[in-house]
Amino acid sequence: MKKNKPKYNQIIEAAVEVIADNGYHASQVSKIAKKAGVADGTIYLYFKNKEDILVSVFEEKMGQFIEQIAESITNKKNAEDKLLTLIEMHLRQLSDDHNLAIVTQLELRQSNTVLRLQINEVLKPYLVVIDTIIKEGMEEKLFRPGLNTLLVRQMIFGTLDEIVTNWVMKERKYNLLNQASHIHNLLISAISK
Repeated sequence: MKKNKPKYNQIIEAAVEVIADNGYHASQVSKIAKKAGVADGTIYLYFKNKEDILVSVFEEKMGQFIEQIAESITNKKNAEDKLLTLIEMHLRQLSDDHNLAIVTQLELRQSNTVLRLQINEVLKPYLVVIDTIIKEGMEEKLFRPGLNTLLVRQMIFGTLDEIVTNWVMKERKYNLLNQASHIHNLLISAISK
């Protein structure tokens, strides 16, 4: 499978850096190839076009992230702890990779409708993890009964998304990860019994 090949991973990593530095529209395939240390034609052995590269970047990074979250929250004792872990991991992943933060928070939003739909599909498993935490919290009687799961999910994801976007726009002038407990406390106070 192409995803297990070193050149595929080189191209993905190079694409994140090139798109973060130049913006999606100014990131030619040739720039990505040069950064990856491969010939321009090699890109097309792995990807159909630049749009496919962008979606693949998101699929790869989000796929790894979802696996890590699922593994990390398994041993947490309750939904509140799981939510804190999810918040910390969300912030850590983007804090640790500023280029990825630029791509996910700024460049993905400028894509066309077809790309946005593909990206939304990639995001669905992450949203399912959030939904599961909300439902567990209600079952554990930690969260108010009868919460609108969709609304609470939007509140959680939207809060994280906006905080990371603000951090990127402010050129990382503060420690993003230090916000985790504050975010958790605010969200928990809104949904707790």
